[in-house]
Amino acid sequence: MIVFVSGGVRSGKSRVAESLARSLHQEPDRCGGRLWYLATAKAADGEMRERIARHRCDRGDGWVTLEAPWDLGAAWQQVNSGDTLLLDCLTLWVSQVMFDSPLDDDQALAMFAELLEDARARSIALVVVSNDLNEELPPRDVMVWRYLAFLQRIHCHLAGVADRVVEVVAGQVIDWKATPCALEDETRLHAEERIASGERIDTGKRIDTKRHT
Repeated sequence: MIVFVSGGVRSGKSRVAESLARSLHQEPDRCGGRLWYLATAKAADGEMRERIARHRCDRGDGWVTLEAPWDLGAAWQQVNSGDTLLLDCLTLWVSQVMFDSPLDDDQALAMFAELLEDARARSIALVVVSNDLNEELPPRDVMVWRYLAFLQRIHCHLAGVADRVVEVVAGQVIDWKATPCALEDETRLHAEERIASGERIDTGKRIDTKRHT
């Protein structure tokens, strides 16, 4: 299972992605697998160190953290079949690939595509987070334009191969792409959470999803 989670700044996308990763990790066929958090952020200054510490605190126990500012392949070698991994986030990874790595765009895309293929081949549940940056005003700076173009190239490839693509807007999840089994599992999960909270639910209702047409 490959899931792509996108959203704006402070939209709640990381929390949604963490919840999805935990749910995948708890599936019966992943019993004994590890739950990984692959961080692409670099603790370059005090503010970033504070953000990293806050995210670790929010995630809680049970996660094994890997760090890969740009070399995803090296970190990926530690992940085994049946594991679950949350990659957060592509936005920083693309920036560091462009400005702090020896890779060109094609090489970086090839490395990322190989990671996706390996996740599928080895039954690794993969949740990938990224920011929606293409809905803002067009940039005038050439390098910013190139960065956004490459990020969208990565997004398009990921969305094409992912089993599920969701956008988080103000904490609300919009499904743009999902397999039938993924939607059924999500409906069941929401029902179980609501029942556990004591809320009465109408089992005849389904969760509505929005899709591209």
